[in-house]
Amino acid sequence: MYTRVRPAAVAGAFYPDKPSTLEEQLRKLLEGAPRFPLAAPKAIIVPHAGYIYSGPVAASIYAPLRRRSSTIRRVVLLGPTHRVAIDGLAVPSCEAFATPLGEVPVDLEAIAALADLPQVRTNDAAHAQEHALEVQLPFLIETLERFTLVPLAVGRASPEDVAAVIERLWGGDETLIVVSSDLSHYLPYESAWSIDGQTAQAIVALEANLTPHQACGAAPINGLLEVARRRGLHVRMIDLRNSGDTAGDKSRVVGYGAFAFFDAAPESPRHEH
Repeated sequence: MYTRVRPAAVAGAFYPDKPSTLEEQLRKLLEGAPRFPLAAPKAIIVPHAGYIYSGPVAASIYAPLRRRSSTIRRVVLLGPTHRVAIDGLAVPSCEAFATPLGEVPVDLEAIAALADLPQVRTNDAAHAQEHALEVQLPFLIETLERFTLVPLAVGRASPEDVAAVIERLWGGDETLIVVSSDLSHYLPYESAWSIDGQTAQAIVALEANLTPHQACGAAPINGLLEVARRRGLHVRMIDLRNSGDTAGDKSRVVGYGAFAFFDAAPESPRHEH
C-alpha cells in the first residue's frame, strides 16, 4: 500500500525524467500537432507508448484540449493492465500520482462513489509499474490548468462493467474521459495498417466488440464505445499511424490512433494556417 503518493515508474524510459527536457519535448510535440478548428472533445482515445514513438499521435488529440484547459477539473483515466492480470477495474489507495512535472491529486470522492460497484476494487499492484496511465499525465499537466485524477486500471471486464463506471463518473463539462490504448502490436507495417484501419472504422462506428488483438485497451475502449452509443456521441478519428511512421523500423510495428468523442457532430476539420 502506498503511504500517499504513487511514484513515477517509467519516467526516464517512456518519457524524460528531467523536468526541463520533458517540458521541451511536450512543447515541441504539441506545437507540431495539426491544428483543427474543432470543439474540444468530451472523451478521447490516446496511445501510450514511449513519446518518441506515439508522442506525435498523442499530441494531435491533446492539443485541442487547451480550449477546455480552464474548464476541465477532473480526468477519468482508464487503461489496460500490462504487468498484473486482474478481473474488473482497479483503483489505487494513494492520494496522488507523482510525475517529473509535479504531483497530480487523486479524486478520492470520485473513487468513493464507485465503492458499491462490484467490478471496482482497490489494487495498488495493478498500478505500481503500469505505464498506460502514467504516460498520459505529463500531457495532461501541460494542456490543462489544474485537475484531479480518477485512475482506473482495467483488466478482464465486459463493456457493460466498464460502461457502468464511466457513466457513474460522466459528469459535465468539468470531466474529461481519457482511454489509453495502443492498437495492433508487432505486425509488419502493411499488415498493421490494414488491421488498424479496420479497428478505426469500428471505433468510429461505435462497435463495442474490439479484441486485444486489435487494441491492448480493448476493454476500456469497448466500455467507452458502449456509453458513446447510448448517449448519441459522435466520433472523429484525429490521427492514425504506427511506430514505422514515427521512430521505428517497419518490420514489427505498434499501431497508434487518436479519437475524439463529441456531444454533437463536429464540423469537418480544416487545417488552420
